[in-house]
Amino acid sequence: MRAGEVFAGFRIERKLGAGGMGSVYLARHPRLPRQIALKVLSDNSSADAEFRARFLREAELAARLAQPNVVAILDRGVEGESLWIAMQYVQGSDSAELLREYPLGLPPERAVHIVAEAARGLDAAHAAGMLHRDVKPANIMVSPSPDGPDRVLVTDFGIARAIGEATELTVAGEVLATVAYAAPEQLRGETLDHRVDVYALGATLYQLLTGSAPFPYTSAAAVMHAHLVEPPPLPSTVNPALPRYLDRVIARAMAKEPEQRYRSCGELAEAAAAALRGEEVADVPPPRAGGGRLLSTAITLVALALAITATVFVIRAGDSESPSATVTSPAPVADDSGPWGTAGFAVAAFPALLPHAPTSSGYRGLWCGLRDQDGNTLPLDVRRASAWLACSADGDPVDMVWATCMTSRLNWPDVAWPIPKAGERQWTRGGASGRIMWGDNMVNGRRQGNVRINFDDPARNFCVLDIFSSTVSGQAIVDTWWPDAPI
Repeated sequence: MRAGEVFAGFRIERKLGAGGMGSVYLARHPRLPRQIALKVLSDNSSADAEFRARFLREAELAARLAQPNVVAILDRGVEGESLWIAMQYVQGSDSAELLREYPLGLPPERAVHIVAEAARGLDAAHAAGMLHRDVKPANIMVSPSPDGPDRVLVTDFGIARAIGEATELTVAGEVLATVAYAAPEQLRGETLDHRVDVYALGATLYQLLTGSAPFPYTSAAAVMHAHLVEPPPLPSTVNPALPRYLDRVIARAMAKEPEQRYRSCGELAEAAAAALRGEEVADVPPPRAGGGRLLSTAITLVALALAITATVFVIRAGDSESPSATVTSPAPVADDSGPWGTAGFAVAAFPALLPHAPTSSGYRGLWCGLRDQDGNTLPLDVRRASAWLACSADGDPVDMVWATCMTSRLNWPDVAWPIPKAGERQWTRGGASGRIMWGDNMVNGRRQGNVRINFDDPARNFCVLDIFSSTVSGQAIVDTWWPDAPI
């Protein structure tokens, strides 16, 4: 449509933009002295009953909201074969356009302010039973104010739906969200809740801080794969001037499992503001049973691994005169000032396997945390009798890797492995040696593959590795994972 044309009673002034659903125009209200943003569904989309239903749902759901950080829906209707919605017009630009002025990222204070204001609108929508499902910089409007901070509004609830509603409006195989910001459960077609928007807001914050999308691959398939299996990116690696605590904020906001993320968009915004002030923020919490796809298959291994480690520690505590309790040479030097704190010596024993920091990933995406025997996350500044690092893997075929090291640097106790053993042999590679044993165990009625690796060399003989798979046998782990593992 051209300037001066009248559509559904609205006089078109100019075109503001176009997208997959249709076009948006700046128009004059026929009865009120105000400008509005008029969204008109494209003819092709209007002919699609599924798309029409989603478009109508946008008006029905978004019209319920009356919140300063959400673009208001003023009216809707049908003109000929075209659906339209009249919305509040916001002077300014969206965050994606703002990033063109700041290709290396916005000033951190401004980026965090934009996310905090957007979080208010999103949390209000969630409270009203709505999901956005397409949070991204282009859907966050920014109206600069000469007398204060930016005015920020979330727009385009075009694919919003009531929380917990079935997905009968979704065309089979269609990815409704912009892939660059889509949560893993969204890509898997699972039931969604408000935490899908927490994930996307975290991805948006990352881009506002760095100027780069979280996973800047050129292939949509590669981006989707990264959301599913790669660890969250660290903004400080792109911009070293950013506070390192922001790495933790992004890691938690973009955690693979919804229950590991912030409980609300507002909580994410508060953590980002605290990180900007230099205040320490909480690490990613440990997964809980019943979490996402990968950990839900691997979580049944946790109890088994806990039992294995607990058995070793009980025997060691009660048998201090055991012949195996000989003092050995210390591990590679690793003081407590490193990113892993008191667990640094354990990570130093496996530098090619384990991540160099709690917010980075290791071999084939290993994502680790320091845990206690109940699976709870431990602080990194308190020394304990052992360092127990629980790492989630990529599931191909290993689900979990557990690295446990004795802080005393005493030999790992020679005790029976409480798994039905299918095989055992001595191994040697690169000048190092040790024992590897493997077997299968039944956990909750399912067979789980298990491998244990011990070490002879003084730099690591106080450590043990336990490897688990919920899909293959222990023998298969030895045949497929072990030959290339950097151990």
